[in-house]
Formats: sequence, C-alpha cells, structure tokens
Amino acid sequence: MIIFGTKLYVYQLAILTLTCRHCGNVAAHMLTKHVSKFTLFFVPLFPFSKTYATQCTFCGMEQVVPQQWAEESQAQAAAAAAAAPGEAPHYGAYGQPQQPQPQHPYQQPGA
Repeated sequence: MIIFGTKLYVYQLAILTLTCRHCGNVAAHMLTKHVSKFTLFFVPLFPFSKTYATQCTFCGMEQVVPQQWAEESQAQAAAAAAAAPGEAPHYGAYGQPQQPQPQHPYQQPGA
C-alpha cells in the first residue's frame, strides 16, 4: 500500500502598511507565500504549487497577488527594516508613512 497526498505550507514573508480594498482602512497586511507539496508516506518531496497573498489585519480579507509584486514588496520591507533596525516608522500628516510604501496591485489609483 502506498500512502500519498499533499500538504500546504504557509510562510509569512513581510508585514506591509497598505490601504485595504475591502474596508478602506490603512492597516497592516501580512504578505504570505502558500506552497503545496506532494507527500509520499507523509514525507514532503517536491512543491507543485506556489501562490502569494496579502491579508488585511483589520478586516481579514485575503487577496492573491502576483509573484513579482510580492517579491518586490518583500525586498522593500527588508530594506526598510535594515535601514532603521528597532525604530518605529515615522508618520507624517494624516497618519501616512513618510517613506513610500508599495501600492497594492489591485488597488484603485487614488483610493
């Protein structure tokens, strides 16, 4: 008897400050990577599916994003964290961060 199946692994890549399309709030969004792996006798052998998503921490809406956007956003978040380790972000007028944040790929311009 051969036992096979799949297992989903979720990796948290970064936390980004974005405007949510669903609730309209400027909130933290978790950028995650979902990897499905083929298993044989409960041992993960190889990945066969990979998707990236953001989830709003305010309302909980999750949205799939393109791989290129996810990788660029992760690099920007890592660079910002390396530039000022341990510092809280500086906010300007109306609670907006002073340094540019990545725009959500499905966000309406000006929203």
